[in-house]
Amino acid sequence: MILKRIPVETALGEPTNCYIVEDEQTKEAMVIDPGGEPEKIIEMLDTLGIDNLKYIYLTHCHGDHFGGILELKEKKGGKVLIHRDDAEGLYNIGISLTYYIGMEDITLEADSRVDEGDLIHIGNIEFRVIHTPGHTKGGTCLYCEKEKLLFSGDTLFRGTWGRTDLPTSNFADIINSITNKLAILPDDTIVYPRTWENNKDKRRRTNIFKSTSKIRLEN
Repeated sequence: MILKRIPVETALGEPTNCYIVEDEQTKEAMVIDPGGEPEKIIEMLDTLGIDNLKYIYLTHCHGDHFGGILELKEKKGGKVLIHRDDAEGLYNIGISLTYYIGMEDITLEADSRVDEGDLIHIGNIEFRVIHTPGHTKGGTCLYCEKEKLLFSGDTLFRGTWGRTDLPTSNFADIINSITNKLAILPDDTIVYPRTWENNKDKRRRTNIFKSTSKIRLEN
């Protein structure tokens, strides 16, 4: 598997992580959370020689996670995937918050809606959808058992979790998602979140809940 992290600037004025996953054998690829600067994402896809963009996966429906999606989809294709409970947020500015963060209006429909336990295949790489409501009601993480990695979106950061004071968010739900869905993953799972603070360690273990969670985040 080839995995690339691309820090992109968003309408919030801060960088966020976009990820590219490619299967080396089939050359199929997926982009996760293209929050902005689509030209940077497209340039990386071109550098990798990726012409077969299979999916554009959105971990949730906030505008800072899909700000670059229209140009990306126009030039590279790819079906847009999002959890069914967040699909409305792609065209409802009261949920996506695009207006409030200064984004231009984006008319966007998901090509497919995913659910808890759905399997997404990029060539020979298999990801499992984990529904993690809390930051939004349809927030998700993507887990790859073979590669021992998790894309956590805005559900889990280093030592903390995503905001729960936004439309459709709920504090009790995000705590339940972390304790009952993420903390039960193997201790050697490497987490790739939306953002993190820079530090000298390439990998650092963080105990979100000291008695239950040992989750490693990748820099």
